[in-house]
Amino acid sequence: MVGQLLLHITLFLWSMSNALLAVASEASLAKPNCSSQCGAITQIPYPFGIGAGCYLDDWFQIICDNSASPPKAFLNRTGLEVLEISLEGTLKVTSPITFSNCKNKKSDRQVPNLYDGPFAFSQQSNRFTSIGCAVIALMTTDEGSPLGGCYSICDNITHSNTNIFPNNSCSGLRCCQTTILEGLSFFNTNFGAMLNGSDSEKECKYAFLVDHDWFMLTNISTIVDMDNVPVMLEWQLLQYSEQDIYGAYNISLQNMNCKRSDYQPDSFELCSCKKGYQGNPYLLHGCQDINECDKPDICGPGICSNLPGHFVCYKPDPRPVRRIHVGVLVAGGVIGLLFLLFGAWWSHKVIKKRKDIKRKQKFFKQNGGLLLEKQVSSGEVNVEKIKLFSSKDLDKATDNFSIDRILGQGGQGTVYKGMLSDGRIVAVKKSKIVAGGEVGQFINEIVILSQIIHRNVVKLLGCCLETEVPLLVYEFVLNGTLSQYIHHPNEEFSLTWEMRLQIAIEVAGALSYLHSAASFPIYHRDIKSSNILLDEKYRAKVADFGTSRSVSIDQTHLTTLVHGTFGYLDPEYFQSSQFTEKSDVYSFGVVLAELLTGQKPVSLMRSQESRSLATYFLLSMENNLLFDILDPQVMKDGRKEKITAVANLAVRCLNLNGRNRPTMKEVAVELEGIQLSVRADSDVQQVFPEVRCVQTQEINEVWDVVSTSTGPCTDGGTGSSLDVQPLLFFRTQ
Repeated sequence: MVGQLLLHITLFLWSMSNALLAVASEASLAKPNCSSQCGAITQIPYPFGIGAGCYLDDWFQIICDNSASPPKAFLNRTGLEVLEISLEGTLKVTSPITFSNCKNKKSDRQVPNLYDGPFAFSQQSNRFTSIGCAVIALMTTDEGSPLGGCYSICDNITHSNTNIFPNNSCSGLRCCQTTILEGLSFFNTNFGAMLNGSDSEKECKYAFLVDHDWFMLTNISTIVDMDNVPVMLEWQLLQYSEQDIYGAYNISLQNMNCKRSDYQPDSFELCSCKKGYQGNPYLLHGCQDINECDKPDICGPGICSNLPGHFVCYKPDPRPVRRIHVGVLVAGGVIGLLFLLFGAWWSHKVIKKRKDIKRKQKFFKQNGGLLLEKQVSSGEVNVEKIKLFSSKDLDKATDNFSIDRILGQGGQGTVYKGMLSDGRIVAVKKSKIVAGGEVGQFINEIVILSQIIHRNVVKLLGCCLETEVPLLVYEFVLNGTLSQYIHHPNEEFSLTWEMRLQIAIEVAGALSYLHSAASFPIYHRDIKSSNILLDEKYRAKVADFGTSRSVSIDQTHLTTLVHGTFGYLDPEYFQSSQFTEKSDVYSFGVVLAELLTGQKPVSLMRSQESRSLATYFLLSMENNLLFDILDPQVMKDGRKEKITAVANLAVRCLNLNGRNRPTMKEVAVELEGIQLSVRADSDVQQVFPEVRCVQTQEINEVWDVVSTSTGPCTDGGTGSSLDVQPLLFFRTQ
């Protein structure tokens, strides 16, 4: 009896604590410290918002006009008045009516352009509607191509304004409707008459896109007096990454259901809270548990206990309650409570230990442990050089992965600075996502780095597979990335010409080793200045082998999905999806151009045809303008003949025909020769034989199509041309 009473008391206290937590955690659907109401709209949920920092971007910015009574909400980018916002992906706004031959009505009013934004007109909810006698109403593109339309006929009977539309019907008689295309984001409205020269051309006619549910409840005759009607928009977040929405946080999807894009795995179409939770899934901890026990009589005569995501009902004991002495009850309660607390503590400890073991086993498998075991058994991984770290060691080393310890962030994860128990400073790479392709890249990086022994390649010390996301432990490289020193020079320290040449030699030597001296040829596939680190003596170390691949000796290329970084990607690889060792050579050529010019691989400050540094560099070389684009530090320190020699080598590396590029071994040998050589000043005036002409290109920014046209080219009497210009606009996953 005492045990049952204690059980009831415990369940009551648990339910009360859950209720208090639910009340405390209840939050607005807007971002913290942001207004969530404007006039009749009582909830403006993020990603929409009012005020700076309260919305995702200006497509979702809400302007609240407090001068109106009551205040009205408008979308900033389109100027549309907002009537209703739903986290289910819909947005009700007002849309203008297009009139023709109607007194006191403007005839040039069109719907706003939603192109290239997160909004589209809802195909399911909206209907394109036209009202008038013998009218053809069309939805067209800017060029006049039809997207849809409808026509209405005239009954030639004069009606009063009250019964011109019998039964409020819109089935073709003076009123017609049609559905619209899916994903439609813009259209123009045009009119035509069915009978040329008829009086119907002079009648008032109007057309509009309208929410069908609203239209069915509205008197059609009254619409002519309106200027706008409600329209339903659909919104989604495909063009935004998780970091765009949540910031630099690791988001747990435990309480959320999110549909991801097949083409953009880092993006969501829409999210919602799971059953038993409520709130805004686009906010940190936005989905909170619903306390079902707050609902009256949800368990009838039983006792309700709220649990995360659901609840449990306990039936009362049907046996009659016997009277017990108060002292006995209190003593028994205290003793029972002590036993209960001790049992709960011991059970929690045992359960936690079992959960930790199961969780580590789950993470080991999830993080590719089985794949790594397979690689080890096949001899592909040098286990003597790879140490397995515990999560406890790395938590302590990085101060629980404190934000203050972040060294940098990339496409595959975040790198933290840490100190091991033996005093060694290390860099810990934490993967961003634990999912199929990313796990494969994680294991691939272990396999690749375990085979590499080179002073100019970042050394892998070990890994950790028992955490939620995979971890790699590298030697710590003190002085950051080459990109920082090129594009953000420090007044107290700058890269001299000799240092730049030495760094180029060291990177070329490392790539030459990967291509021709490793046990299996290795293609890096993402050579760029931000993947080249500098140690305490400013020696170069090549890093980030997540997308690298090893190939058999008799292979000449890899056929893969296109991976790389805009500005460094080999155009030949982009077109054929075949990555060769010469693709790394092209990327290295861009790095050489960066070292020479100090300019970024892609810049909107340059003209459209020269936004790519590769194109800009080749054009400058063709026009003998090398010394007009050099970095001031290079001009100050370098000898012209050596600068010219390196520039000519960069041109050869950037040749658009991969077969005409040198190998990395040849590049390394030539750079070492340039470092040691002394050339006559007259060599500076030599014409650059490698680049004789630069093709022009026209880029269709919508479809990323590149067309080329070439003029006559000569090279010592031999015609030559560059096959294709580097692509200026593309996106890789």
